[in-house]
Amino acid sequence: MPGNLNLNLTSTISTAPATKPQAFYDKALLTVLRQTEFGFDRYAQKKQIPQGNGRVVNFRKLGKLAPALTPLTEGVTPDGATASKTNITATVEQYGDYMSFSDRVNFEEIDPVISGYTVEQGHQARETLDIIVREILSAGTNVFYANSKTARSGLITGDKFSLMDVRKIVRFFKKNHIKPVAGTDYICYISPDTKFDLMDDPEFRKAMEFGNNAKPLQDNEVARMFGVRFIEVVNAKVFPAAGAGTPAADVQAAIVIGRNAYGTTEIEGQGNVKNITKGLGSAGTNDPLDQRQTIGWKVNAFGAVRLEELAIARIEHVATK
Repeated sequence: MPGNLNLNLTSTISTAPATKPQAFYDKALLTVLRQTEFGFDRYAQKKQIPQGNGRVVNFRKLGKLAPALTPLTEGVTPDGATASKTNITATVEQYGDYMSFSDRVNFEEIDPVISGYTVEQGHQARETLDIIVREILSAGTNVFYANSKTARSGLITGDKFSLMDVRKIVRFFKKNHIKPVAGTDYICYISPDTKFDLMDDPEFRKAMEFGNNAKPLQDNEVARMFGVRFIEVVNAKVFPAAGAGTPAADVQAAIVIGRNAYGTTEIEGQGNVKNITKGLGSAGTNDPLDQRQTIGWKVNAFGAVRLEELAIARIEHVATK
């Protein structure tokens, strides 16, 4: 399904009794992980590191050759072009979290607290990986500021997201030979607040009036126009209280990408989200009265990296709240 990190679910079963509830928890976790509300990894190049080959992967990028505009001289061999190659490395890390419960939660709580939090941990795992990718995408150097401002500190209320800024980025991509990432379109990730302002943009309304009837084909797709698909994401990047004015305004970042802009990587067989349940008494003599139990999740190896700086840009703006 589009938008997922292509993660498979495995489980670690403790030596404690009650394996049937464990099977139920696994299904609950998988259900949450398959949601498509998180989508920053959707267009990433995905690479796996074979087990036993360390935790670093190299992405290789060939340099562009300049046009050969000098006419050939009869009998004279030209100097020839020089090949260039850039190595970009990505390192995988471990991620995870857990919660502890006493034995009393089993017989004093009316609600199924543990199974409920197992579902929530699935949401937490998925959101964690989504934010890791978002932070990589929002850390680049190609920045456009709303309303012709020149710095984040100068943005104030009213410096809203506009299609004019998007068109500037499309022009920037094309002049730098960046290809579209989805068919003939680039991708722009926007927040719900930015989506609200986009629909008030006069250019947006005019484009819709001129018969822009292209129906969204992907989850959370807002619209397609000017060679861009707008995708709504719930974890859009926000720089808190970064703008000018009194009080200072939060500055949001709409992220626009082209082809081969970024990648994610994992160690083969170790990028899976693992649901880990430790039952009452599983700690042996460290839990002599069977009073403690835990639920948790872990990803053994996951990483994200920017691959083509010219294929990633962001529009910093102040959204209407």
